[in-house]
Amino acid sequence: MSTPGTGSPVVLVVNAGSSSVKYQLVDPETGESHATGLIERIGLADGVVHHTVGGSTHELVRDIPDHATAIALATEAFAEHGPVLEDVDLLAVGHRVVHGGPDFADPTLITPEVVAAVERLVPLAPLHNPGNLQGIAATQEAFPDVPQVAVFDTAFHQTMPAAASTYAVPRAWRDEHLVRRYGFHGTSHAYVSRRVAELLGRPLAEVHSIVLHLGNGASATAVAGGASVDTSMGLTPLEGLVMGTRPGDLDPGVAGHVGRVSGLSAEEVERALSKESGLLGLTGSADFRGVMARRAEGEEAAVLAFDVVVHRLLRYVGAFTAVLGRVDAIAFTAGVGENNAELRAAVLERLSGLGVLLDPDANATTAGETLITTADSPVAAYVIPTNEEWEIARQAAALVT
Repeated sequence: MSTPGTGSPVVLVVNAGSSSVKYQLVDPETGESHATGLIERIGLADGVVHHTVGGSTHELVRDIPDHATAIALATEAFAEHGPVLEDVDLLAVGHRVVHGGPDFADPTLITPEVVAAVERLVPLAPLHNPGNLQGIAATQEAFPDVPQVAVFDTAFHQTMPAAASTYAVPRAWRDEHLVRRYGFHGTSHAYVSRRVAELLGRPLAEVHSIVLHLGNGASATAVAGGASVDTSMGLTPLEGLVMGTRPGDLDPGVAGHVGRVSGLSAEEVERALSKESGLLGLTGSADFRGVMARRAEGEEAAVLAFDVVVHRLLRYVGAFTAVLGRVDAIAFTAGVGENNAELRAAVLERLSGLGVLLDPDANATTAGETLITTADSPVAAYVIPTNEEWEIARQAAALVT
């Protein structure tokens, strides 16, 4: 059996969170998406299923008590609106799993032992891994005869040398509590860095690139020959660049100081750093577009926030240039990176000393994959829309075929 109109095998990509499930039916060879879906408000009586196929979105409001119900509703949406899953060559279900700890460096066939290992890693990702596990359990029940593959956000960064991944903290923290730099957004960085090499027309093994994944969550990665050698996020997604609600780099003493002087508990401080910092802490809004509009009006807080974001990006690009030794290309991706020309210009115009020559017209008129530096720029810069679902599908298909 094959996908109607394609004759190609497909992978069902599932990204399960604590209260939502995103899914997409993807051709791993071409990246073509045959259907996408979003199930929201799991655990509530007014849950919503959105299923999009052929340019039309079908919506259903239902009581969705758990992830098993969510996946059952997704299969019903496929049956009613297509493509009918019984009529396609479903190679695998590919799961996005946020934290793979120190042991998972590759896509992994899900077994009871793998599930147990991911459960043991919940303390490293308490907001993400439990939802990932619920999604896995639900799809295993719905598709018992289909291989299930875990693709870990952290896996791409397992190639970092020890000098980059090791924190200078007590040995017991590192050995007993697995404290180290892990990094995230790995599927995005893997996809975009490979596309950089293809756009340059050079073998991936020869290309040194810096990928800037800039969305509500943001991270930078130095990629040498297709391997991550350093990245901005650390043990958790809090470290690195300024994000929508996360501060990025921070003096570790801030948490202890605030706890002592404010009386906040460790959990309250952690929540504030995860949910109330970043752009939200600087401006009162986590929406970068809104901050840009307020900056254009001259609002002081928005102007400062933009400058802080740019400064942090420059620090990482400069540092990663030194780590790599040379840079062939810089790539902007994800919602902010793909859509905010002002931010890209503010960063790249400051990098002429590193060989980046911005083409302002190209930068202002991007549509899809776009070269935004001049033809004679020693370092190329690109806008490359990320496609994490295709990357997950590609990795899952490669494992099971």
